[in-house]
Amino acid sequence: MNSSYKINLAKASITAAGNENNGIKDDKPYFEAVYPRNVSTVVDDTAILKCVVKNKGDRTVSWMRKRDLHILTSNNFLYTGDQRFSVIHPQDSDDWNLKIEYVQPKDAGTYECQVNTEPKINYAVNLDVGSPNLQFFDVFDRHEAARAKIIGSQELHIKKGSTISLTCTVNIYGSAISWYHGTQIVNFDSERGGISLEQEKTETGTTSRLLLTRASFRDGGNYSCVPVGALSASVIVHVLNGEIPQAMQTSDAVYPPRPTVFILLLALSTFCNFLSIQHITTEVNNFLLHR
Repeated sequence: MNSSYKINLAKASITAAGNENNGIKDDKPYFEAVYPRNVSTVVDDTAILKCVVKNKGDRTVSWMRKRDLHILTSNNFLYTGDQRFSVIHPQDSDDWNLKIEYVQPKDAGTYECQVNTEPKINYAVNLDVGSPNLQFFDVFDRHEAARAKIIGSQELHIKKGSTISLTCTVNIYGSAISWYHGTQIVNFDSERGGISLEQEKTETGTTSRLLLTRASFRDGGNYSCVPVGALSASVIVHVLNGEIPQAMQTSDAVYPPRPTVFILLLALSTFCNFLSIQHITTEVNNFLLHR
């Protein structure tokens, strides 16, 4: 009877151990809610949205922008052409923070940190963007006016299918820069695709580089670099079909003669013809007089 009791006790111990190993709650990914879900910042500042994932394992952590359901990041990979976004993930840490540089009013809204479990779990963070108290008169009171400048010629000729590269510099520290195509702000997440932005901030100013791959005719037109607190700059892009003449690829392009030059040439030609006719008339008169 004692042996039977020992066997039953052993079976109970094995069963309990199995339930414990299969049902440990900590084995599943979960969010550690130690940071606020509401983040406030101002235009041109940097925002960091915190997300701590415990027991991630081999699963994927993504950040999604709620207003358009756009996946911005997946683990350490960026899935948007807007280079202002990035992931801060120190090695061997549980932090998967979303960093947004040069924050703009359009960035306000809800962002979700997601883990691809079954079912999927998410952690929402709300971003509020306010307006800074900029003293614009202080900016323009400097020795050198605050302004944007697009590197190169004011007219750019690009072959269809190639890459449009526009570089804009602003001579004030930390200025946020927006790009416009015509009257519309450039949408880095549009269906067109192939649009990206690179920005660099230094002590002397800000540089922004706009790239559009696989240029088509609809990409032609006026592009404006519009900084905060400084004068804007524009460039006209012409997308051409076929080879581009060498003279049109630089600011030293040779342009057709102006109308005034054409008129002068025409007048000179007419005058030469007049002299030629007068000379012939004189020769004929001399011939008739000597007969």
